[in-house]
Amino acid sequence: MGKSKKKKIALIMMILGIILLLGGIVVSISQGAKNIDIGTIISSIFSDKNYINTKIIRDVRIPRAIAAALVGGFLAVSGAIMQGITRNPIAEPSVMGITQGATFMIAVALVLQRIYPNLVINSFTKMIFAFLGASISGLLVYFISSRSIRKVDPVKLALAGTAMGTLLISLAMGISMYFNLSQELSFWISGGLTSAKWEGVNLLLIVGGIGFVAVMIMAPKITILSLGEEVAIGLGQKTNLVRLVSLIIVIALIGASVSVAGNIVFVGLIVPQIIRGIIGSDYKYIIPLSMLFGSILLVYSDILARMINPPYETPIGSLTALLGVPIFIYLVRKES
Repeated sequence: MGKSKKKKIALIMMILGIILLLGGIVVSISQGAKNIDIGTIISSIFSDKNYINTKIIRDVRIPRAIAAALVGGFLAVSGAIMQGITRNPIAEPSVMGITQGATFMIAVALVLQRIYPNLVINSFTKMIFAFLGASISGLLVYFISSRSIRKVDPVKLALAGTAMGTLLISLAMGISMYFNLSQELSFWISGGLTSAKWEGVNLLLIVGGIGFVAVMIMAPKITILSLGEEVAIGLGQKTNLVRLVSLIIVIALIGASVSVAGNIVFVGLIVPQIIRGIIGSDYKYIIPLSMLFGSILLVYSDILARMINPPYETPIGSLTALLGVPIFIYLVRKES
């Protein structure tokens, strides 16, 4: 695909994606236990004519829609980065056990709060715990599956990630049952945006803003690394440094995402695969488009989660797993 054609396709996808995302955000704000029309949404944003609707829209619906867009984008970008630096099409935060590690440390934070009632566990504290869990599990899986520091075995990556993820989720469930925290932890394990508030959105914006700028700077290096170790070294890339910086970015994005939305799986597998199939292997285009279409996927998944069984909510992680598992099986069979 020529450079000009690739740029044109990327621009068209960006415009269509922005329209889909804005439409999804509007629907997400208007739909719920109480349906609100567009006119009321607009008047509630700019005035206080209806206090109940204003509170619902400003304090519940808008932060939830924005959080869904940001978390979906971060998960997709994280998956794209990991697939690029490992040259492995099935690399993704939940496959590598990173999201499960973050969820496990959220469980630890809840236990500490139960043991020490004076301990303040806010969105920032949860992000720190999630960051630690994501770091430990991600690095462990990466080194277990590495034939050397430069080569990751795709089969070992899937096996080690699955084993680590299952272990950490099992431990999280075990300690939650022991300390009678099953109800509180069930949200983090199944994934959802019920508790998304402005505090979490602000945290996502800060971490995500820094992370997105950093990954766009790294995009050309990730593109070269995705072409192969020898090619990257031949072009003067410090491959180990590129991997390390990229993993730090991924861990920060996943830590922030899990601290707000819990354990949402397979978004980082689905979206980058589709984008790469359309646009090619240039991460200058893959990363922003993954961000956009990851946002779209999670915003519409959140809408669907509220519509399947009202007034109850279906866990978003279950919906993304239904989409992701068939794609995961196809990719594993294709690679083998």
